[in-house]
Amino acid sequence: MIELENQNWNIDFHWVKAHTGNHSNELADQLAREAVSSMENESYKKIPKRTVIRELNEGSLIKWQREWDKMTKGQITKDFFPVIQDRLKLKIKVTPIFTTMTTGHGNIKSYLHRFKIIESPTCPCGTMEQTIDHLIFQCELMGKERDKLISGVSNTDNWPLSKNRLISEHFKSFSMFIHEISLEKLNER
Repeated sequence: MIELENQNWNIDFHWVKAHTGNHSNELADQLAREAVSSMENESYKKIPKRTVIRELNEGSLIKWQREWDKMTKGQITKDFFPVIQDRLKLKIKVTPIFTTMTTGHGNIKSYLHRFKIIESPTCPCGTMEQTIDHLIFQCELMGKERDKLISGVSNTDNWPLSKNRLISEHFKSFSMFIHEISLEKLNER
């Protein structure tokens, strides 16, 4: 503005009640819209599309993780997948038993009992409530399958492992373990 004054420009500011009908104000609005539109288009022409997509994805992941951390439901799934980005990197063939074991929803006695579908949540082994943790770490009826799982991970770690480590570091062994399980046969006992 000082440059304009040095060139003997005289600038006055006036309040105008509405832009409608005032040719100068309508022209100013039109030029402003064109400038913004032009700037937006120019910005994206200068930034590679893949950069924009990457930044949008990163922002979305941050927001998703924040929401995931605040959630009070889905604790079993959160135990397996505490970090959204790590889950997205995994190549997982989702099957009904995989979904059941990583969510606790399905043919698990504790789940069925919670919805009053069955009378008792007790595992057929008779020791305690049939939960995901019980099936993976304690159930005597799963001993043979669990021994294979333990031998698959024992080369590198001591048993028991967290559910997240079972998935992220020993997915193949964990997948073999859960796919050997027949919850239907187990629960018929």
